[in-house]
Amino acid sequence: MEVGSRVSRLGFTVMTGGGPGLMEAANRGARDAGGRSVGCNIILPQEQDPNPYLDCVVTCRHFFVRKVLLFKYSYGFVALPGGIGTMDELFEALTLIQTRKVEHFPVVLIGAEYWQPLVALLDRMAIEGTIARADLDLLLVTDDLDQAMRHLEVQAIEHFGLRERPLPKPSRWLGELQPGVRGTPHR
Repeated sequence: MEVGSRVSRLGFTVMTGGGPGLMEAANRGARDAGGRSVGCNIILPQEQDPNPYLDCVVTCRHFFVRKVLLFKYSYGFVALPGGIGTMDELFEALTLIQTRKVEHFPVVLIGAEYWQPLVALLDRMAIEGTIARADLDLLLVTDDLDQAMRHLEVQAIEHFGLRERPLPKPSRWLGELQPGVRGTPHR
């Protein structure tokens, strides 16, 4: 909840996968702080009903559409300890940044002990030459929320000159509009 609250107080909309657990906590923290809370949900055979702390929810059938939406509207990524879906989205973000398909957005991993084996694997990959040593600089791994928020301030807000402005127009192709209703975000 604290991460969602603090990211929201920086002026960002908190967008998660919209499900339970840490996603729900982040959405609740954003909403409790008076910020916007968005869920980009996925239809699965089990789990994942949208959590009750969402101002807006888009439900996707396919993971690739969900990832496009998550990346389309993001200026930074904060990952908390998670599972395979978290890893999929994290590595998608890192790949897009590394290959310069998206800007060099900040990527913050909260929970240093949890992420340590991944950091060790990435370090090994750099030693083996399968990634560049500079790729390790794409991540900030920390337990210090002040450090994480300062990193977002410098690497997103200051770097991109962010200020409040209108959101991009919703896309019917990405499922952001209700069928038959022009210009209305899907809720």
